[in-house]
Amino acid sequence: MASLRIAPLEERHIPRVVEIEKASQSCPWSEQSFRNELSQDHGIFIIGELGTEIIGFAGEWILIDEAHIITVAIAESHRRQGHAEKLITELLLRAASQGATCATLEVRASNQPAIELYEKMGFAATGKRKNYYPDNKEDAVIMWLYNLQTWEQP
Repeated sequence: MASLRIAPLEERHIPRVVEIEKASQSCPWSEQSFRNELSQDHGIFIIGELGTEIIGFAGEWILIDEAHIITVAIAESHRRQGHAEKLITELLLRAASQGATCATLEVRASNQPAIELYEKMGFAATGKRKNYYPDNKEDAVIMWLYNLQTWEQP
């Protein structure tokens, strides 16, 4: 089995990233939203490839000393194989190397597999955003990972 190769998101990757996004999210980002992120200084967007196939992506913003993970998605046929964890780990390592001291994210309250993954990685639930998701008014769980500079991979 090929190992996951992680690379920076490039313009040529966007059509496949949008396919994965549409299949994964009920309120997907547009192609233009991903294109806009390529020109932002504070963003880090990466893809995961198996062979020549893009199977997932993740992105974060670095704001002062905080990393905000804003998107993670894996193609359905490649889920539950550790790929999301590898992408998130890469984001956290890149954020730490840029001086971030903590990381945060929001996750659907109903997405128990993702919550369990984030907890395994050291994130803790610290609050909720009521009716955060516009498609069904679902709450988001706010999670934080503190001490990013001394964080150890699970």
